[in-house]
Amino acid sequence: MKHLIIPTLILALTTFARAEATVTLEGVHNCCKSCATGITKAATSVKGVTAEIDGTKVTLTAKNESSAKKAVEAIMDAGYYGTTGAEASTTAAAPASKKLKGATVTNVHLCCGKCVKAVDAAVKTVAGVTGATIESKATSFTVEGEFDEAELVAALNKAGFQGKVGK
Repeated sequence: MKHLIIPTLILALTTFARAEATVTLEGVHNCCKSCATGITKAATSVKGVTAEIDGTKVTLTAKNESSAKKAVEAIMDAGYYGTTGAEASTTAAAPASKKLKGATVTNVHLCCGKCVKAVDAAVKTVAGVTGATIESKATSFTVEGEFDEAELVAALNKAGFQGKVGK
């Protein structure tokens, strides 16, 4: 059974101007021009949304709250992850703890060697992981060992990545 690793995002609307909504994501993985292009492309795939990227901070300006939420979801679907600051106080529950004996992770942004190194470093922090096959430009990678799915998700998220975990 595949588990979608999209966190419950409550958008913290930080600015209202002329019926616009602005949301800032912090901690988004952005190591190169291809990452920045991927973030921008995902965000602006939603009509009326603009994205300003400053390192690992992405500020989205949309015509309304609904468009801002769709842009955040598009960024997550593109394999990136960031927090608005509101999650810490408003997210009720983390993914349920589930022990896995190996898994395939899809939908993680892996455009270059720096992305691969960042994902590899994140995966290696998870207790019980014995190995992973992560390659640049891959659409998926495998994780070996006996580990907790929620810990894997948290490690990827902390590194600024999103993904889907399956068997």
